[in-house]
Amino acid sequence: MSASYSATVITGQGGVSIADRKPLLLAGLGAGCISASAVLIKLADTGTATAAFYRCLLAVPALTTLAIMERRRHGPRYRAAHRNAVLAGLFLAVDLVLWNYAIASVGAGIATVLGNLQVLFVAVAAWALFRERPGRGFLIALPVVMAGVVLVSGLAGASGGAHPLAGVGYGIATSVAYAGFLLMLRRTSARTPHTAGPLAEATAAAAAGSLLLGLVFGGLQLEIGWSSFRWLLLLSLTTQTIGWLLITSSLPRLPAAISSLTLLLQPAAAMLLAAAVLGERPGILQIAGALLICCGVLMASRSAGPGRYVKALSAQPHVDAGPVCAGTGQDGGQGGAQDQADALLGVEIPDRP
Repeated sequence: MSASYSATVITGQGGVSIADRKPLLLAGLGAGCISASAVLIKLADTGTATAAFYRCLLAVPALTTLAIMERRRHGPRYRAAHRNAVLAGLFLAVDLVLWNYAIASVGAGIATVLGNLQVLFVAVAAWALFRERPGRGFLIALPVVMAGVVLVSGLAGASGGAHPLAGVGYGIATSVAYAGFLLMLRRTSARTPHTAGPLAEATAAAAAGSLLLGLVFGGLQLEIGWSSFRWLLLLSLTTQTIGWLLITSSLPRLPAAISSLTLLLQPAAAMLLAAAVLGERPGILQIAGALLICCGVLMASRSAGPGRYVKALSAQPHVDAGPVCAGTGQDGGQGGAQDQADALLGVEIPDRP
């Protein structure tokens, strides 16, 4: 028998939740879920903006239902939290659409590497805004993981696409947008029991943003066949709902650099899934790259023990809690540099004691 929703990591009550005890495990499981994106999008066989729009739109009903349950249990969230969630969703829409343009312009291999540079942007932004200085383990693991991404993507020995300059621009813009999505989603879900609420709003905003981008730049196809619809529905459930619920619950509990590095497990998992489902057999270099990614993430996770997880969570201001959380006795005030970061992100802070 499955556990009730109130007893899960997403809305755990009464004691320490799984998200508090094993955030890295949840981030890894979430990365595994979202690794199905490439395979399911290929099976759906729809256009760029179409897949981005439907993966978000079809996830909204389930996420909204969970968000309503959260609101009844934990109370409402502050207005700034809603605004930040919408902003996160707009970043996601840009990421999803530009990613496909990067693949078309520069090739899948280079696009994969450029798209995963988000780990650098996240680390720099977290250091500049939140004073989360990357640890030595992260700095050591980063080149190992990126080398693995290069090998997994098939970049070694691969040729570029038809428009390399434009493709590089799309790829870097994709990384910036993805980093913005991760940081804003992490910010809006910090120090709060709400997980489905922020994700539901971000996903709805991403659907609207994908629709707008599809109408402006073309490629949006609202009428799709039943076969494509089934694959996109599965994509919305496995990736946009389950996968990102797991990741969202872990983001505030991990240092930003470590969480973004953990998400680089996605290319390796996607390679294995493609081999199992699509019969795409990876080469020796790609297998070696997957092993490098796993070893690098393991190296970084060992360097960031439970103390770092607690520090990451405690470093988040009390910005997104509803009335139920307000009386928990936790100190949400950090002052100084944290106040400056809150001001930069437009976060409204309740009166601090």
